[in-house]
Amino acid sequence: MATERRDRDPDGRSNEVRSDGDRYEAHLERSRRVWDRWSDRYKMSERDFEPIRMAAIDRLALEPGDRVLEIGCGPGVNFERVRSEVGDEGEVIAVDYSPEMVEKARERIGHYDWENVEVRCADAATVAFDEPFDAALATLSMSVMPDAERTAANVYRSLAPGSRFLAFDIGPFQTGPARLANPLVRRFLRWYANWNPDDDVVDSLSTVFDDCAVVERYAAGAGYTVLCEKEPLSTTASRRRDRTSNTSESRSDE
Repeated sequence: MATERRDRDPDGRSNEVRSDGDRYEAHLERSRRVWDRWSDRYKMSERDFEPIRMAAIDRLALEPGDRVLEIGCGPGVNFERVRSEVGDEGEVIAVDYSPEMVEKARERIGHYDWENVEVRCADAATVAFDEPFDAALATLSMSVMPDAERTAANVYRSLAPGSRFLAFDIGPFQTGPARLANPLVRRFLRWYANWNPDDDVVDSLSTVFDDCAVVERYAAGAGYTVLCEKEPLSTTASRRRDRTSNTSESRSDE
């Protein structure tokens, strides 16, 4: 049964009882409006965060022929780098919910005539794919999802065993006197990016993935890179055998 909460509309226009499903849809719709609005003004974010995005992608250790999923691709600022790693024999499939961002990403693909890069306009928490991916990434997108854990679970399902998921994101300051500014930071991120204050991206990823760690922090912890891994089948099978063996031994001792 869906729970209900009394919440303000994301734009602050009302104060009514909403179910979790209603709140999810409202957040998704506001994300569409916000990122449609910023689709023509993304150059600053693209330039300022480029060194961090490139360092994060390094950690995926992509190889020629890899099939890569990008969550919340925006106008496609990571395409060139990822495609240079996977080569002509690889494939890049990207997802974004903003039609305007998707249009900008497709214009970039057309400009460079990339035949192995595809963008879908879809909800990252529910979109389905026919084949598994060798790696996935999300830069500045997991924290604006209506449900980070649900999105992470869909990424996990979409990955082949032994694959990695890399997320670079931002949030409130974690250390030092800068934390005094966090109330303003939260309000700004909510206005600018439809940042979701109800989700903890790192906790959500840690809940879903078999291995997950924060590998880099920036600007008093406001920026962070998380590297997650889906266990290889051999590891999963080994753990199942160990559990079965332990259970059998326990029963024999009774």
